[in-house]
Amino acid sequence: MPPTLASLVHHSALKLTVRAGEDRLDAPVRWAHASELADPVPYMEGGELLLITALKLDAEDRDAMRRYVKRLVGAGVVGLGFAVGVHYDDIPEALVEAAREEGLPLLEVPRRTPFLAISKAVSAAIAADQYRAVTAGFAAQRELTRHALTDGPEGLLAALASQVDGWAALYDASGAVVAAAPDWAGRRAARLTAEVTRLRERPAPASSVVAGPENEDRVELHSLGTGRRPRAALAVGTASAPGTAERYAVHSAVALLTLTTERSRSLHAAEQRIGAAVLRMLLAGEPDHARAVAGDLYGGLLDAPFRIIVAQGVADGDALGALSESAESAAARSGEAVLVVPEGERLVVLAADGGTVVGACCDHAAAREAARKADDDELVVGLSAPAGPITASAAYKEAEQALSVARRRGRVLVEHEQMAAGSVLPLLADDAVKAFADGLLRALRDHDATGRGDLVASLRAWLSRHGQWDAAAADLGVHRHTLRYRMRRVEEILGRSLDDPDVRMELWLALKATSADTA
Repeated sequence: MPPTLASLVHHSALKLTVRAGEDRLDAPVRWAHASELADPVPYMEGGELLLITALKLDAEDRDAMRRYVKRLVGAGVVGLGFAVGVHYDDIPEALVEAAREEGLPLLEVPRRTPFLAISKAVSAAIAADQYRAVTAGFAAQRELTRHALTDGPEGLLAALASQVDGWAALYDASGAVVAAAPDWAGRRAARLTAEVTRLRERPAPASSVVAGPENEDRVELHSLGTGRRPRAALAVGTASAPGTAERYAVHSAVALLTLTTERSRSLHAAEQRIGAAVLRMLLAGEPDHARAVAGDLYGGLLDAPFRIIVAQGVADGDALGALSESAESAAARSGEAVLVVPEGERLVVLAADGGTVVGACCDHAAAREAARKADDDELVVGLSAPAGPITASAAYKEAEQALSVARRRGRVLVEHEQMAAGSVLPLLADDAVKAFADGLLRALRDHDATGRGDLVASLRAWLSRHGQWDAAAADLGVHRHTLRYRMRRVEEILGRSLDDPDVRMELWLALKATSADTA
């Protein structure tokens, strides 16, 4: 505890006597300052014990003393020490009355007690308090380190909560609570997710102070990690601002958790290298070798049905990092195994079919879809159909195909199953396909533009009726011989035979690609 007026009064060597403000002696003293100015307030910071001899004061003027004392109280002065036997043999009654009216502690300083002795006593008490705080801080650091080594982050949080007489919580990269102490703090910490998310948007290290849910307490938030994107965050809730010892404990916890986080990053990088090797073996058709290299690292992931996600983003953007964090956070919360492999501007995720990781990735993509701008192509994702180790290569190609379709359609996410269940016609919107279609049909359109026939419409009707002359002629309102003549002209102009099924297919797709209905 810092020195108080009461501790100075009880100091046997100072011989101080209380003349007013007896009920406020528990006020802490930040410093002892001697000043004979008629108005020392501009030089006060608050928390001082002001020492005077009243050299330049009319201490017997009641109105002047009321104004003087009122200004001292307004400036945060916690006590007034008056030296008797210098200019006044006793403290003037006007000053005593003014101090009592304002509740300002007034201490009588005997002539044999120099102001320097009081300043030294205050300084020594402050130094002793700081030494105790530092000693307590080092003890807290040793205690937190011991728990971090033996009990992990959970034990460290429990020790920290005890040190600060409050609660503590650890958040993962997505802002979800992964551990809290005491147990009841988990629900309270979960209500600060939005604040943690805002903190993570700032470069590490970063911190902020917020009011707890429903103003229950004061909460300090600290980002953890040394990279551009914080890997985790720590929340510490207390009833009031922590003291020096408690702050040492908080800073020690931040350092220890940062070390733990960075160590986890190193292990995570090693796991990703193993994951990349496992993925290459799966894609090369070597599932047995992949299982041997993976060992127990990915559990039964390689044996159960899984899906492959291929995502592409801007090289210098954070889109792929955010998707990776969503997948890994979901895996950590659910206990699922997941294989995440960065490949430059691409990210490959292998996760259990129907699991929370795939769901988290789809939710992440949906959120970006809802928030994206028209020209935003920072993230594109393709999702394969369920597959097994033997068909991993096919699943990877499915994911790449879905990725390509998503890019053409201006979508964030496309699932391969959606492509198989839908129509091939939307795929004809590609510019290259349209260019091919225009080139294939240009000669027929040029012919029709001269007014010598309607070959394009006739070709569309004939193909739509699968080459049935009577039905197609009826649709056009012409005789079937007229339609036969037009189809011969189509063959002559194009230099292709309509008896060839590949030619008929290409012409039909070209007609669909250039149709306004399928743009």
